[in-house]
Amino acid sequence: MEIKDLKSLIKLITDTDISEFRMENKEEKIVIRRGPEKEYVQFAAQSAPVLQAPAAAAPQVLPGQNSGAAAPPAAVEDERYEKIPSPIVGTMYHRPSPDADTFVKVGDLVEAGQTLCLVEAMKLFNEIEAEFKCRIIEILKSDAAPVEYGEALFLVERL
Repeated sequence: MEIKDLKSLIKLITDTDISEFRMENKEEKIVIRRGPEKEYVQFAAQSAPVLQAPAAAAPQVLPGQNSGAAAPPAAVEDERYEKIPSPIVGTMYHRPSPDADTFVKVGDLVEAGQTLCLVEAMKLFNEIEAEFKCRIIEILKSDAAPVEYGEALFLVERL
């Protein structure tokens, strides 16, 4: 292959999102790679505050009825928690491989930058990391579940 053909091939690959190209024949073998051998794209998932539902009107107590003790509203407890949304559309995985342990479990303390899960999009596994130190309160999506952009993956308590 001539140098001008090789330059054209490199330009073609850099103008696309192809990360590796291989070509082999009797006389030559060409391998062009972009980035590290195993490419993981890392996204720091932005936290989205949990929106509080509007306060419901107090129930009306008719004469002769026992009003009972007023229960505290559930939304007060939820103010402590934040949702970590998916930054991309794809499939969420709780573990790096089928035989490995999960990245996190409910109740785990997570440091900023720690991997929470993987979201696979177009054969590329993207690590979703915590932006801040937190405790996992709830994992909102099951393993190998499809996720949409902005869809909540985890409910966490910021520490």
